[in-house]
Amino acid sequence: MKRVILIIALSLLNSACGMFISKAASGFSDNLSAAVLNQNDPEIVRDGIPTLLLTLDSFIEGSPDNPQLLAAGATLYATYGAVFADSDIRASRLTTRARRYALRAICESYQPSCGWPNASYDEFVATLEGIGTKKADLLYTYGFASLAYLRVHSSDWDSLAELPQIEALFDHYLNIIGDEVNSSVYTYMGIMLTLRPPALGGEPERARDFFEKAIAESNGHDLSAKVEYARGYAKLLYERELHDRLLNEVLQADPNQDGFVLTNVMAQEEAATLLAEADDYF
Repeated sequence: MKRVILIIALSLLNSACGMFISKAASGFSDNLSAAVLNQNDPEIVRDGIPTLLLTLDSFIEGSPDNPQLLAAGATLYATYGAVFADSDIRASRLTTRARRYALRAICESYQPSCGWPNASYDEFVATLEGIGTKKADLLYTYGFASLAYLRVHSSDWDSLAELPQIEALFDHYLNIIGDEVNSSVYTYMGIMLTLRPPALGGEPERARDFFEKAIAESNGHDLSAKVEYARGYAKLLYERELHDRLLNEVLQADPNQDGFVLTNVMAQEEAATLLAEADDYF
């Protein structure tokens, strides 16, 4: 999940703050996203993000009601908390701030969303109908930050009870975004649908469709889609042959695909770990 979070975060960060930052440096956000995604050393990225966090905080201090800046802050805090935080306490603190920024961002643009933290499932879903394509990025940022938060707080059953709302949010997002969706979003949807076993509301067969679509849409270049397919679907349903085939394909692939280098390096590391543990699981 960490690799998928990172890929989506960078595309969201580019969308959320690109126009603002371009006033200071033309194309900065485009170049930043490309540089990070094509970096083959995850530690460099981990060490560099805190500087960006402080920079965005300073921008938000100056423009506290700017939805784009709030969304950019939410995206980066969620990314660092879910992918690179070195303790549960830090991860909780960072993703909590991410979710707070994300709520403020969409609340500034769509007043019915201000009550989401206390809304019932039916109330939440009813408000989604008022969100169209123009607010799709802010909607996705809230869902992204919420999932990062819920993942960190996965031992809290009250937090996991929110998953149906976030699933409804992403379903609505896919309905309104059209052809502009990043292929990694399909991987993320597959992950969401396999976080719980079928008896508790999980939908593995629907998840399988999303994983396969993610692989097809990226022309097989996004290796994280295969890793999450193996972990989320094949492992959940004890399909050893599929599990091992997907992971071996990841290990044999060339990770140097433009826009996927960083996440592919991380995916290959995870694939090796999962294969080494397979005999103990199956």
